[in-house]
Amino acid sequence: MVGSSPEDILMQVRQPVQVVTAQKVTDGAGVHIRRAIGTPLLEDLDPFLLLDEFRNDDPAQYVAGFPDHPHRGIETVTYMLAGAMRHGDNQGNSGRLGPGDVQWMTAGRGIIHSEMPEQEEGLLWGFQLWVNLSADEKMSAPCYREIDSVEIPEVARDDGVRVKVISGELDGVTGAVNGITVSPTYMDVTLPAGCTFTHQFPTGHAAFTYVFEGAAEVGKGMEAHTVKRGQVAVFGPGDEAQLSADETPARVLLVAGRPHREPIVKYGPFVMNTREQIVEAIDDFRAGRF
Repeated sequence: MVGSSPEDILMQVRQPVQVVTAQKVTDGAGVHIRRAIGTPLLEDLDPFLLLDEFRNDDPAQYVAGFPDHPHRGIETVTYMLAGAMRHGDNQGNSGRLGPGDVQWMTAGRGIIHSEMPEQEEGLLWGFQLWVNLSADEKMSAPCYREIDSVEIPEVARDDGVRVKVISGELDGVTGAVNGITVSPTYMDVTLPAGCTFTHQFPTGHAAFTYVFEGAAEVGKGMEAHTVKRGQVAVFGPGDEAQLSADETPARVLLVAGRPHREPIVKYGPFVMNTREQIVEAIDDFRAGRF
């Protein structure tokens, strides 16, 4: 419209097009987790391949951890809320993740690592997200980043909404993780009762939210959906996400990224573009070439 200002142009709210309850599974050496992305109900959301929540205060259900295992063609992002996890890999990297810490690991052409709980009692709680690499990055050199909780900025708004910005940008604050090809948004959003939070994603980015405390209304109007603890909501097209808490507080992950729109072939920890590349990955791992 001629003469209109940006304020006159209404943003289109991205409505939820799919709501899925995370499935209870075991992984590693018997760790009990909730898998929100990477199940038959939601196989992937380009560029995201998997989202797991591990939360348990029973050591028998987590202490065996995730012993040495390989990856190729992806990035893994681990975000801790409680407890401690020890990382080690065949590239010489090692580290300890505590509450609020993040590990962003690029497997590239191949890495073998372990993720072991560094505790024998108490609550272990966190998330792991898998991000697909583009075809021209899948055979890149492995890379490891460990981000301490104090390096992750938090935006505190006047209405009480608090947002930890792991990656992306909010209110002029840039997240702790940059230089990732899919230009990801990864935020931990705390919503006080009765508050609403909106966030505009880059155009064309795939986006989802995962509720891990309370419940949140996702979207606006008749198309909005109440998303409960342990559920993931996939956003449809539009300009901005809208999340609201009713009479109780809520806490959610808000994640988005640029899709690759490339073929995906999965085989356990290997994610490539063709079946032949999967066979090559298996051969390279068995031959000790990782």
